[in-house]
Amino acid sequence: MKVFKNTVLATAAVAALVSGSQALAAGRDYISIVGSSTVYPFSTVVAERFGKATGNPTPKVESTGTGGGMKMFCGGVGTSFADITNASRRMKSSEFEDCQENGVKDIIEVLIGYDGIVVANSLEAEHFNLSRKDIFLALAKQVPNPDGSETLVPNPYTTWDEVNPELPAQKIEVLGPPPTSGTRDAFAELAMEGGCKAIGFIKAMKDSDEDKFKAVCHSIREDGHYIEAGENDNLIIQKLEANPNALGVFGFSFLDQNSDKVQGSHIEGVEPTFEAIGNKSYTVSRPLYFYAKKAHIGVVPGIQAFIAEFTSEKAWGEDGYLAEKGMIPLGDELREQLGSAVRNGETMTGEGL
Repeated sequence: MKVFKNTVLATAAVAALVSGSQALAAGRDYISIVGSSTVYPFSTVVAERFGKATGNPTPKVESTGTGGGMKMFCGGVGTSFADITNASRRMKSSEFEDCQENGVKDIIEVLIGYDGIVVANSLEAEHFNLSRKDIFLALAKQVPNPDGSETLVPNPYTTWDEVNPELPAQKIEVLGPPPTSGTRDAFAELAMEGGCKAIGFIKAMKDSDEDKFKAVCHSIREDGHYIEAGENDNLIIQKLEANPNALGVFGFSFLDQNSDKVQGSHIEGVEPTFEAIGNKSYTVSRPLYFYAKKAHIGVVPGIQAFIAEFTSEKAWGEDGYLAEKGMIPLGDELREQLGSAVRNGETMTGEGL
């Protein structure tokens, strides 16, 4: 039985390899890009400029969320699979392993810049000054018992002033990304976990039971006070305009592009600005990436040229057109170092994920 099973697996592996080779041979004349809704507007503007400058078909960019994009990207090699995936967090070790198992062996990782995660509301509404502890207490599935004991209870808070008397007496209603989103992952790690660490007995869990610590800090309530609004950040902007009592979670670039409609809450007294995210004084900020399949370079036309455009000074530089769109550039030395590695076709090893 074991020999038969191994034979079946081997046959399936060969079939998958042949299928992937046939798909590559079949060809596709445009670059397929999936992934993060946060990186989407940056990738789109690069795609448009690339198309005009080179005469190649403009790459097709889809906003699927970071997690969804990783699944599509790691599905296999061949033109039925995406060439590039955008990500608002670094690839996870489990995703890297998934890629390897499906034959996606040589992956080019490109750190492109930084972004902040904002908690914003309508310009017509009262401005919020939040701490990460406020965010955790308002949105976590379980919170410390209000009686002061070191126990956890289902989140009882329904209004912001119950979380912090200095906040408005209005219903907690936050529109945000779903679990497949890199913004959701980063928000949980940077804002929610940051709030957890302000509570002594929860912080102590990190040393005694890290899995429990992560579960407590990263689990968002499901009782209607946090509303999953999909991967379309523009839709959140529209809903905030329609409902001044709601707040929304999305990337800084969308705040920057819609400053005539929404305002970003201060976090720990710091306003989300280009400068504050760049110098790390705004604590809820994260790196942005894209990943490309080396096996597709030279098969799908234009991938290398697209990567070169994205990592050119006119695009990702300090005064580049991506900075104008709200992306915070990397430092000069890091851009030079990473740009050189990318141009040399260096691939990731999976170490440190």
